[in-house]
Amino acid sequence: MAATNLETSSNSNIADDDYDYLFKLVLIGDSGVGKTNLLSRFTRNEFSIESKSTIGVEFATKSVHVDEKIIKAQLWDTAGQERYRAITSAYYRGAVGALLVYDITRHITFENVERWLKELRDHTDANIVIMLVGNKADLRHLRAVPTEEARSFSERENMFFMETSALDATNVEQAFTHVLTQIYRVMSRKALDGTGDPTYLPKGQSIDIVSKDDVTAVKSSGCCSG
Repeated sequence: MAATNLETSSNSNIADDDYDYLFKLVLIGDSGVGKTNLLSRFTRNEFSIESKSTIGVEFATKSVHVDEKIIKAQLWDTAGQERYRAITSAYYRGAVGALLVYDITRHITFENVERWLKELRDHTDANIVIMLVGNKADLRHLRAVPTEEARSFSERENMFFMETSALDATNVEQAFTHVLTQIYRVMSRKALDGTGDPTYLPKGQSIDIVSKDDVTAVKSSGCCSG
């Protein structure tokens, strides 16, 4: 089975089950833009030059501190190839944040961002926090997507924007942490001003917004077998 589960923490003193909130984040974008290496750089501080395209889904977790709370991120990384689209509904269900990744050296991967964004918004809550990520910033001499073009697009679509390099770790931690921080603050505001379901952000309790059934469905789906 091609599903992988990795547990890490940004602080060695944080126990795996010691967290205040659990948020599900998804990584989406074309195959080969570096989603898996972004994930491994953030969770394990590793980069593999031999990294192969993800087949099916990989899972990882990492805990970070946000406003004196421990936020545990459950990160889902799936293949960008069209033949794996069958996992869409289970993959997106419960996601409150997303990194939409393109490769700054391949303009077609940026052009496809619009399609990925539509799919994401079709399957998630309107309040999902989205970070547009231009990866492989270390290859600036091969740049095909101007920074301002991507920034303008992200502003029009109400997304955050950052350029990263999984190879040299530039902005990787910042991208994930910024999304998690924004999710926490959006949910906190909704709980405080009463605009959201008051049970959605119970004070001092964990929110498991990822259904075990979803994980099982993705792992057992024929599309995810190696």
